[in-house]
Amino acid sequence: MAPAILTGFLPLCMCLLLTPGFAEAGKLLVVPMDGSHWFTMRPVVEKLAHKGHEVVLVIPEVNWYLGSSFNLTVKTYSTSYTLENLNSEFQKFSDFHWKTQPRSLLHMLLNPSNKAFDYLFSHCKSLFEDTKLVKYLKERSFDAVFLDPFDMCGLIVAKYLSLPSVVFTRGVFCHYLEESTQCPIALSYVPRDFSGFSDVMTFGQRLWNHIRHLEERLFCHYFFKNVLEIASEILQTTVTASDLFSQISIWLLRRDFVLNYPRPVMPNMVFIGGINCAEAKPLSKVTSSLQKDTPCPLAVTPPLLQPLATTNLLFVSVDLPVPDTSTHNVQIQTILPWAVWDALCGPVPAFSGPVLPALSSVSAP
Repeated sequence: MAPAILTGFLPLCMCLLLTPGFAEAGKLLVVPMDGSHWFTMRPVVEKLAHKGHEVVLVIPEVNWYLGSSFNLTVKTYSTSYTLENLNSEFQKFSDFHWKTQPRSLLHMLLNPSNKAFDYLFSHCKSLFEDTKLVKYLKERSFDAVFLDPFDMCGLIVAKYLSLPSVVFTRGVFCHYLEESTQCPIALSYVPRDFSGFSDVMTFGQRLWNHIRHLEERLFCHYFFKNVLEIASEILQTTVTASDLFSQISIWLLRRDFVLNYPRPVMPNMVFIGGINCAEAKPLSKVTSSLQKDTPCPLAVTPPLLQPLATTNLLFVSVDLPVPDTSTHNVQIQTILPWAVWDALCGPVPAFSGPVLPALSSVSAP
């Protein structure tokens, strides 16, 4: 039998631990990526600040959307390029991909329109040239860095400050996710990005999947060449992409196994489901008059329809022509309530294919 002093002491300890006053909020440094990446990260950052954590956001002065601030401590630094430079190069990149529709990672990584990424990579050098800001970051004694790994600046900051990092991303270019987490790659049933293969591949497709993986190892470092030179200069040592990605403590992956194929994972990889750019809003009332007055937007190209089990949702996949072109299509995938499809395009046709599993991460847009 336990001594009487212990039986009284344990409930007291539990009360102290559960008392709100004894819970201390953390200090979080946020190094985001501009564009649509920030749209998906912003609600999480806002929620962390609302929970009482001290959040400091570090952003370049020249940006697209990061300037739309809220109740946070925001620190900015100047850049070597203007917003006009960034817009011009990104327009070239966008035009190139709309016109050529690259189907291989090699074509995408080595095309001449990637100068826009050089601008995005170079701003990290500007951050560390701001000595006053760097001193501030050192003195704040942050608990962790919350970052998007695409431009690698957050990874460089975390390594420079020797802080644990939490990554918020949909994925990583090339093989660095598997390599940095020491996760099995499983090339026989996990298709590489841009391959167009499924998780059920023929022998020839598996062979091509291995070749694409070899391409990644041979050519991906050219895409990150400039930012790795910057990282080596800042950290005063030769740095590789694997060095930066392997220091990540937790991967918060915005994906799931409904629209992504199953693959091996590691304990520090957490699947949080898809978080869309647009904030969810209640569906407006849809009446049958829409069907009479508005032609079905998918009447030209028959879509692939698949219901989600135990839900009133419908997975829709369709190839639509790219504007101002006659030979290129773009694949659109979305999830709609059955009622919306019924109102816009008529009754859902009889369905005999496999039913997709319903996961809690799937929700109506």
